[in-house]
Amino acid sequence: MEKLKTVLITGASKGIGKACAIEFAKLGYNIVINYNTSEQPALELKNELEKKYKIKTLTIQCNVGVEQDVISMVNQAINTFNSIDILINNAGICYDEPFEEKTVEHFMNTIQTNLLGTFLVSKYVSKNMLNNHFGKIINISSTSGLSEFSPFSMDYNASKAGIISLTHDLAIQLQPYINVNAIAPGWIDTEMNKDLSTDFLNNEKEKTLVKYIAKPEEVAKLAIFLSSDDARYLNSEVITLDGGR
Repeated sequence: MEKLKTVLITGASKGIGKACAIEFAKLGYNIVINYNTSEQPALELKNELEKKYKIKTLTIQCNVGVEQDVISMVNQAINTFNSIDILINNAGICYDEPFEEKTVEHFMNTIQTNLLGTFLVSKYVSKNMLNNHFGKIINISSTSGLSEFSPFSMDYNASKAGIISLTHDLAIQLQPYINVNAIAPGWIDTEMNKDLSTDFLNNEKEKTLVKYIAKPEEVAKLAIFLSSDDARYLNSEVITLDGGR
């Protein structure tokens, strides 16, 4: 019988991370649900997945930007499931504020969570993947790191551009056993965007060729493909998912 695969998803209790957890649960994966500040949504997701899909899950609180937290999380996940086969680096924060109001604290918090977190979790998960001669790492970047810029989120944009660079470097470093790719979503209907005005979002929607803002599930299904055997020849790629601009 084929061994059940395990996926670790950072920032898994809401938004794109939660959608990824649900899609992987549908396929029978063991799910490691990482969260940082709010335990209740993670526990609710755990209960939902175990009840509906009859899978095994593990919830772990971890600040992905803190090395010792990451080491502890990865060890706990491996001790529970023996391996981590898929890693979705999704955890991210954003401070939308005028340039004049941006602080060193906010800028560094963003870089620490979004970029350093991607590096740290990849570093420690990849050791297990290399031992097993198999692994898929999928980094969630953004079109904000490629072509869509705003001074209000320059720290976020910088972190997402860094993730793209890191993706290429990791793919080179971890060859040939680990595929490392990134997804660069455009506007997605998540909690991160809930405070943006309806007029602004409608204007952004009209800029897309498909005339709508995507749901998190659409990003999750692309992550499923990148994790599959059908994507074995895809490596060091950044796939834009923005409805056409």
